[in-house]
Amino acid sequence: MNLKPKEVLTESEVRRGMNVVIWDGLASEMMTTFTGSAFLVAMALLMGANNVQIGILAALPTFTNIFQLISIWLVRKFNNRRAIAVFCAFLARFPLVCIGASALFFSGSSISILIFFLFFYYLFGSIAGPAWNSWMKDLIPESMLGGYFSRRSRYNQILDVVFSIVLAGLLDFVKSRFPEYELRVYAIFFIIAGIVGTIGGYVLSFAPEPQSYLSNANILSLFKQPLRDKNFRRLLTFNSAWVFALNIATPFFTVFMMKAMGLPISYIIILSIISQLSSIMTIRVWGTFADRYSNKTIIALSAPIYIVCILAWCFIGIYSNLYINLVLLAGIHMFTGISTAGINLSLTNIGLKLAPREDAIVYLSVKNIITAFFSSMGPLVGGILADYFASRSLLITAQWSSPGLTKVGKLFSLHQWNFLFLIGAMLALLSMELLAHVNEVGEVDKDVVKKVMRKSIKRDLKEYFLIGNIISWHEQLRTIIKLKKRNV
Repeated sequence: MNLKPKEVLTESEVRRGMNVVIWDGLASEMMTTFTGSAFLVAMALLMGANNVQIGILAALPTFTNIFQLISIWLVRKFNNRRAIAVFCAFLARFPLVCIGASALFFSGSSISILIFFLFFYYLFGSIAGPAWNSWMKDLIPESMLGGYFSRRSRYNQILDVVFSIVLAGLLDFVKSRFPEYELRVYAIFFIIAGIVGTIGGYVLSFAPEPQSYLSNANILSLFKQPLRDKNFRRLLTFNSAWVFALNIATPFFTVFMMKAMGLPISYIIILSIISQLSSIMTIRVWGTFADRYSNKTIIALSAPIYIVCILAWCFIGIYSNLYINLVLLAGIHMFTGISTAGINLSLTNIGLKLAPREDAIVYLSVKNIITAFFSSMGPLVGGILADYFASRSLLITAQWSSPGLTKVGKLFSLHQWNFLFLIGAMLALLSMELLAHVNEVGEVDKDVVKKVMRKSIKRDLKEYFLIGNIISWHEQLRTIIKLKKRNV
């Protein structure tokens, strides 16, 4: 296996590398689907996990990003990003097989064992991440970043939708007919995920790497360099505040649906698929406009709608009618998919764009390390708050009285989980104010972009209808915030 980088890549090598990275993405997505958040949470609850342990599971993927400093040291020492990414990918996949084997062959398997092996899975994945990101920045032409990664994400999401349906149906069948084998099914999922992930790492080894050159400065000096960059520091501030706010609430959506609402996992997966399909249908639009105009503007347009979706979770469960709740959940997941497609794509691209080419791995690692700390604190705080609010509730009702009729209706109800959703949404809304201070190279005025997007909507109403609504809602939300500030 020859993993040495090359001084110059030909056009055909770049094209081949881009194709290989897409196939590696499909293998990684299949691995993630088998061990995805809904299946992982369901397995953890089956093993008796409490709220704090669920918070720890949600925090692990981001907490381990703190160790990305190791990746910088390895790249400095060996100057071979492909080798680091590939070997760490192999090391990351093996713990998944261990998780499956322990649950399959040892009856005493516990949540502690699950957390232990997942730590190493995420640890090696985090070390591979900066090397992979820096490698991709040099491999993929900058003018194609948005379009290429939106296409890659679209393929991954389609694969995720297909496998999620099959796996959810299988789990519900086993749970209803053979409940004693439910944990074994999860164990087999993890073993398959580890094997497929290993194959994906092998496929990735065939993507070429252009030679990189890091400065000879001390690692700690390199680490401080992005923090001295005023504009990059502003991006770090916004990104950290944003992920902390979201992770107070989002890791507990699945727990809420399983424990509070009692939904079967197939329902939860179908809702997740609705979100995925909405993302698939709009991510190409977001990628096109991000390349043509500004990632920052895309975030400013899509983030408010996501905040509204989090707030909408506070209204789930107010009424006992299951169908009303399912319709509300379907709407929330649809607009969540639309908004997160733009947010995730643009946050990744703006980090790549603001990082200098020669020090990209340092900038991206610092970004991941700092945001990882705040992101991992979110679920832990959320788990503690969930326990605190377990015995507390707030109910606002409206009462109508007349001769022969008295009617009381629920307007707003907060309990254990809903408190988390409200707190997360409010903090996310406050973090949006930090985005305005970030400057992006090639940034186009937001109003200009809106006019262009509206013209595109008129030319292709079917494709851009939902995006047009997001623009309008964002404008209304900004107007409300400004009016409140003036009143204060």
